[in-house]
Amino acid sequence: MVLLIGFAAVLWVNLPGHLTYDSVIALAQGRSHVRETWAPAAFAWALGLADRIRPGASVYVIISSAILFASLAALPRLRPRTAWTAPIAAAAVLLTPQILVYQGVVWRDVLFANLTVAAFVLLARAARRWSIGAPWASLIGAALCLGFAAAVRQNGVVLALAGIAALAWTARGFGGRTLVWGVAGLAAVALVTLAVVEIAEPPRTDRQVRPHAEILILQHYDVVGAVAHAPGLKLDRLAQDDAPAARTIERGARTHYSASRIDGLDADVELRKALWRVPDAAMHGQWLDVVTDHPGAYLAHRFDVFRWLIAPPDLKQCLPFAVGVVGPPEMLKTLGLGPRTDARDLNLHRYFGLAMKTPVYAHLFWLGLGSVIVGFLMLRRDPADYVIAALVLGAAAFAASFFLISVACDYRYLYPLDLAVITALLYVAIDPSLQRSGRL
Repeated sequence: MVLLIGFAAVLWVNLPGHLTYDSVIALAQGRSHVRETWAPAAFAWALGLADRIRPGASVYVIISSAILFASLAALPRLRPRTAWTAPIAAAAVLLTPQILVYQGVVWRDVLFANLTVAAFVLLARAARRWSIGAPWASLIGAALCLGFAAAVRQNGVVLALAGIAALAWTARGFGGRTLVWGVAGLAAVALVTLAVVEIAEPPRTDRQVRPHAEILILQHYDVVGAVAHAPGLKLDRLAQDDAPAARTIERGARTHYSASRIDGLDADVELRKALWRVPDAAMHGQWLDVVTDHPGAYLAHRFDVFRWLIAPPDLKQCLPFAVGVVGPPEMLKTLGLGPRTDARDLNLHRYFGLAMKTPVYAHLFWLGLGSVIVGFLMLRRDPADYVIAALVLGAAAFAASFFLISVACDYRYLYPLDLAVITALLYVAIDPSLQRSGRL
């Protein structure tokens, strides 16, 4: 009942959903079937399917939120009893902005997190049923969720691998086929991911979308960041192809670089033009030279970027929340939408402001809490405990992967970590005893 009320509250305070520039572009791509951005197409495709039912993002928000709440509602079936701590914990976590408001923000990070939680809950259910045969329904559902999640986010494969490892480990007592189930799980998830990527890919691409732009953007940031941390570093590889551009990048790195986000590289017109004028092959080669010949500068840049992501010195610079609707004016007009900041949005803005003053709005808080929960689960060692522990550990590994790929400190990037720990917290609150329930 607490979760049902929470689900209704999420829809009441958020519908028809909160959209940012990324959300609007993805919705436009989903409706037009023309690639508008270099991001994975699966999220835009999902938005497009929901948009066909009812124009806009309201149907998507309902379905995405329902995936999470249905998964949380299934947690009590993993334990033989439900303690009163369960509804108390559920009421508490429902008041966090990660649940109450983030579920209404149209971001692929939220969909990815919801699909991941659903997959691990299904795997946990399967872990309890190995003794009576292979739980095919749960396994198929988990493969679909993990495969779709991996298609939504490039580094989502990290959590997919954690799920496959949990599957293999919990299947070890079922005929001694650990390796077989692990390989089968990997193949199933890979097939689903490839199928979603193939189906979701738009047939046409906007001529302004540069192929493999996401790789170049990361390399631009790494090269500029390395120069900013080692002012004496010379971009010799770039200078061979375009000496003026190399000098412009070296000068710009010292004045426009910021570890909090990549946006500063677009602030200066000359720097932006120089970065994109350089041939792709030259930029790839320069990036490789920086990584191999100047590892100290590269790692110093990467450490600063990750520090801003995991524990930002100024959270307000990291897009900690989004309410209302904002996006490219022409695109909003085409979609039949308009900018929105109404009274309800302003109230949610104040709510976020209050939450930001608490530890609840800190990834390190959730990481620490998750470590305690994993320790408890490893002490109890119930079949489902291993899977929930794998969810938290996989989310931590997913967060760690941003050390290599992060280009901004946006709070939403590590939202899957927060949601994984919230799920594990509810699971433990359902039955906080050390009694093992075993397999069914």
